[in-house]
Amino acid sequence: MTPDPSREADDRPGAVDLARTAWRRLLLRARVRQGASRVRVAFWPILQAAAAAGVAFGIARYGLGHTAPFFAPVAAWICLGFSQDRQLRRVLEVAVGVAIGVGLGDLVVHVIGSGWWQVAVVLAVSALAARFIDRGAMLTTQAGVQAIVIVGLPAAQAGGPLGRWTDALVGGGVALAVAALTPGDPRRRPRLLGAEATTELAQVLDVLTRGLRSRDRADLEAALVRGRASEGALEEWQSAAKSARELARVSAAGRRHRDELGDHERQSVLVDRAMRSVRVLARRALPVATGSDEHDLAPVADLVARFAAGTRVLAEAIGAGRDPAVAREVLVEVARTADPHAVGEGDWQIQSLVMLLRSPLVDVLEASGATPEQARTALPEL
Repeated sequence: MTPDPSREADDRPGAVDLARTAWRRLLLRARVRQGASRVRVAFWPILQAAAAAGVAFGIARYGLGHTAPFFAPVAAWICLGFSQDRQLRRVLEVAVGVAIGVGLGDLVVHVIGSGWWQVAVVLAVSALAARFIDRGAMLTTQAGVQAIVIVGLPAAQAGGPLGRWTDALVGGGVALAVAALTPGDPRRRPRLLGAEATTELAQVLDVLTRGLRSRDRADLEAALVRGRASEGALEEWQSAAKSARELARVSAAGRRHRDELGDHERQSVLVDRAMRSVRVLARRALPVATGSDEHDLAPVADLVARFAAGTRVLAEAIGAGRDPAVAREVLVEVARTADPHAVGEGDWQIQSLVMLLRSPLVDVLEASGATPEQARTALPEL
């Protein structure tokens, strides 16, 4: 029977729409998972900062008798925020910056009023004073911002000409007390984010394995989409690891964890690099798997499946802060079988997939603690 061209033309838009819908759903699920992860990480810090803001408001309102102590909760929230990286130096830096800006702004408003030139004057003076006190960029930024707010939005309130300044001191003091009484482990957030980001890599490999075995275009495209959607989780891990390592340099509590924090920063870069290579592999596997049935994809699928298993063991070790020796052993065994001559003998397209798999294997092996030389030596010679 001769196919009806008009019917084929009608089917193609429907297939395109289905593919787009599936892509949106995958992307939405990835964003929901990453959003839930951010909520879990920030849950307790936000509750602590919210409670500190309420306490600061109560102290200024009922203890100092200020009728509208707006800057007390504002200062507490700005100093603490929603991050777990609450080193005393950073909180103190923000608190001093807020106090300088609010204090100078209050003085300017009561002495020379408010207006465009008063805003310029108080911003310049506040920033210069902050730079004189300390080299921290956060201190100078907060001093300038709070000064602008005070001069640009003056409001009468009880407490005298320095009422808002004392409110800012109250908020900063409460924030310092919270930071001192609730010291956080600088390794906690990098561990959590590292485990989740590495698990994302393992899940992408799982989807890729399923697509290779079933030759299903949807699964192979899903692996590519999930790999792209994981960029946010990987970037967040890199940022958290870098921030924690920098804070460990000036924190007495963090100095003993500098080695592990340095490992997190290195691992985040390596896992990100591996994810990019796996996306290239998924893109290359798509035409090979769907173009013809003559290629034997089972050996490649088995390699990717064992790679996913080793990556998942690594994710568990990162999350628990353990030595990833077991993951390293599993990944070494996978690397030893990534031989394009043996796996794809006689089929250059299968061999090309094995070749593409070798690069992320080396990266994840290094993330598990192997040296670059050990990771490369684990691979069969070409």
